[in-house]
Amino acid sequence: MIESSHLPGSLYYFILKSRGVVMTEQHRYLPATEADRTEMLKTIGVESINDLFSDIPVTTRATHEKKIDLAEPLSELELIKHMHSLSELNKTASSSPYFLGAGTYDHFVPSVVNHVTLKSEFMTAYTPYQPEASQGELQALFEFQTMICELTGMDVSNSSLYDGFTSLGEACNLATAVTKKQTILLSDALHPQAKEVVDTYAFGMEYKIETIGLKQEITDLDQLKSVLNEQTAAVVVQYPNFFGSVEDLKEIKEILTASNALLIVVANPLALAKLEAPGNIGADIVVGDMQPLGLPMSYGGPHCGYFTVKSKYMRKVPSRIVGETVDIEGKRGFVMTLQTREQHIRREKATSNMSSNQALNALASSVFMSALGKVGVQEMAQQNIDKTHYLASKLKEAGFELFNHSAFFNEFVVKLSKPVSQVNNLLFKKGFIGGYDVSALINVEYAMLLCATEKRTKDEMDQFVKALVEVVK
Repeated sequence: MIESSHLPGSLYYFILKSRGVVMTEQHRYLPATEADRTEMLKTIGVESINDLFSDIPVTTRATHEKKIDLAEPLSELELIKHMHSLSELNKTASSSPYFLGAGTYDHFVPSVVNHVTLKSEFMTAYTPYQPEASQGELQALFEFQTMICELTGMDVSNSSLYDGFTSLGEACNLATAVTKKQTILLSDALHPQAKEVVDTYAFGMEYKIETIGLKQEITDLDQLKSVLNEQTAAVVVQYPNFFGSVEDLKEIKEILTASNALLIVVANPLALAKLEAPGNIGADIVVGDMQPLGLPMSYGGPHCGYFTVKSKYMRKVPSRIVGETVDIEGKRGFVMTLQTREQHIRREKATSNMSSNQALNALASSVFMSALGKVGVQEMAQQNIDKTHYLASKLKEAGFELFNHSAFFNEFVVKLSKPVSQVNNLLFKKGFIGGYDVSALINVEYAMLLCATEKRTKDEMDQFVKALVEVVK
């Protein structure tokens, strides 16, 4: 019986052929014949392929006499089976009930999203510079901007940035540019990785970062009043915040009025389907990550950031905006406008150095919102609220103490009696993916941030509570 890997066209056959064992067949996938190779070598002035590696010491080169100890090559079918067997060793959000949030969430993505984004007309992350050839993509991005403005209550949206955290960094840059002030105040209820990104932006742009402490799990407004001054460019709060609770944006805005500092809100777009829009409460800039609306977790990215402002800051918006216009024949059309980037104007005058960004992911979010519609997105947000509060109530019934005292969306903090890493390892053995360790962030010995999205079932949550009770005993 002849092994399939020894047949013409297999990798093993090509290895034998290249070693002079078989020289009669052209390789199935590599079109260069022996005559082709000889001609190419002659053209570049060498006698053999080995001459191309003459700068590598012979002692370290693999040769006929000094062979590399490799396993037998696999056919495509054998390789696919092998990779599938390796992938089965992984635990995923699909194979284990998933209670981890902290910025990236396990939401359902309807098949229509991939179906549309994989169409050849859309399958690019590149900028649609030619409007005459990109009306479909430009219109989809225009609709993205429209829906984001509806969710946030803001006047203007760009057509996306890299992610939520870089959107925040750009927002801080805008705030210092328009106010001519050099201090940004960050709430300690902001995602810790968002703080790191802003620190990086501030280092490059040479402005100052200060933090506002916590009062329980929300921003300490008394401390905000004490540190706010005439040099404060903006205050940054998350909505809902990193611990899941909903900040009082109205009161924060009232505090900022006297100093004329801007209010920058980092908002979960799904939560905005049920919460009051930040723009309606006085926010000057609203940014965030679109991952909850139609984007898979993908081990943390790539995702897509949104960026919205009040109209008076429109000309300072980073990246690009898609606008609606009318052509010479009176037909509606879409074009990119206000592209004040380093590619179009002097670098020192540019509002951003963002180049081709996450347009395909923005399209995915646009498809997602269009497919669900206003009622569907609101229903999804309500399910997140209902299921998270059900999980919290069951944990309280089981004797656990919650850290949150304010209203929360789809995350909350629970206090534990053991280290979070130890608890998560034990939960994993029971088939669950637990929460995020926030102990150091809130000065609690052991505290876990838990999340329950629309994908979690009553049975999964009941079994999780039972498992958590068992592992913390």
